[in-house]
Amino acid sequence: MSSVATRPAGPDDLWSVDDHLDDILGSVRPLEPIELQLLDAQGCVLVEDITVPVSLPPFDNSSMDGYAVRVADIAGASEEFPAVLEVVGDVAAGAGEAVRVGPGQAARIMTGAPLPPGAEAVVPVEWTDGGLGEGPVTGMRSRSLAPEGSEGQVRVHRPAEARAHVRAKGSDVKAGDLALEAGTILGPPQLALLAAVGRGSVRVRPRPRVVVMSTGSELVQPGETLANGQIYDSNSFALTAAARDAGAIAYRVGAVADDADTLRSTIEDQLVRADLMVTTGGVSVGAYDVVKEALSHAGDEDEPGSGVEFRKLAMQPGKPQGFGSIGPDHTPLLALPGNPVSSYVSFELFVRPAIRTLMGLEDVHRPRVRATLTADAPLRSPKGRRQFLRGAHADGTVRPVGGAGSHLVAALAHADALIVVPEDVESVEPGTEVEVVLLG
Repeated sequence: MSSVATRPAGPDDLWSVDDHLDDILGSVRPLEPIELQLLDAQGCVLVEDITVPVSLPPFDNSSMDGYAVRVADIAGASEEFPAVLEVVGDVAAGAGEAVRVGPGQAARIMTGAPLPPGAEAVVPVEWTDGGLGEGPVTGMRSRSLAPEGSEGQVRVHRPAEARAHVRAKGSDVKAGDLALEAGTILGPPQLALLAAVGRGSVRVRPRPRVVVMSTGSELVQPGETLANGQIYDSNSFALTAAARDAGAIAYRVGAVADDADTLRSTIEDQLVRADLMVTTGGVSVGAYDVVKEALSHAGDEDEPGSGVEFRKLAMQPGKPQGFGSIGPDHTPLLALPGNPVSSYVSFELFVRPAIRTLMGLEDVHRPRVRATLTADAPLRSPKGRRQFLRGAHADGTVRPVGGAGSHLVAALAHADALIVVPEDVESVEPGTEVEVVLLG
């Protein structure tokens, strides 16, 4: 990102969006790596290259249920003139010592079982009579119900080439290959690969623990009855979900009333489980802006360098913001405005990149694309402010969703993008190419 303004000289000057973000990302450091068991490492970022200690698969094995055979023994086989082979036993997945297949012989083999010595190919059971002496069958009889199927004779009705239906040793990955690179986010397929190559644990940067807290005496928890002047707390749910979506382990704290001492006490209680704290509400210039009151002087002589600075940003929505660190470990804290849209936009622009930085990722931002604006009228934007409008993006176009009000939660629920209007633009005509932040 390029900065559009120098950092403010005075407390009443506006910060640019870029300078505020740079200040946050310049202060947040990736979490220290730890060794975790595989399932505990899900969603974490790998900090080491993983090489393959043993080839996958580690031996030639069958890709079908059928019979392991020698190619010469079934050359020219057909339903009219089947090749008749002696069945010398079963080869099951996980079996120990394998039987040997000699001339004129076959071994009944299961999917994943090692190709027995002497065998050159596997014929699917559907190409045989299954040892029943009749026409082609559709499957094998269970060994527990028909143990005699592992002996006697089998008629093979089709020929096969060498290595047919055989998974070669190392056909997935070979010993010494690079399995996963440092910086990889570990999802289910990556964890499967780690397990397959024998890794029970792995060194990663842990998922950051994020505590989300709403403030405001007017807030009521969903499911409770609203009294006059009250509203339901939606911000803490939105931001906790957004933090989890970003890769964090997120904890939601019930709304805190407009009391500075209560807020400070609640924050202190939550620090034990926080790598990052996020508050919403109480950061503007009102008489009841409790976050600003409680945290403006959070640093003290026992915690040098800590404290939260409250700023005004040249953006809409989301002008009031706070950032700093608190507690003995200097835990980063981002204080977001309380209006739902302002809060969510601020999270996407500032908190999500901070979470991704804590995870140790290189690319911490949402993808941005250019799209053609489709709208019934020009978009208006205040001069000197970078505006972020909710939008719906599809097929190279984007259309506004809802109005510009920072309280319009319903419109936010139908948006999958943010339309960016630069600081020096006051009007955007339909058909204009605009920058779009993709949220999905």
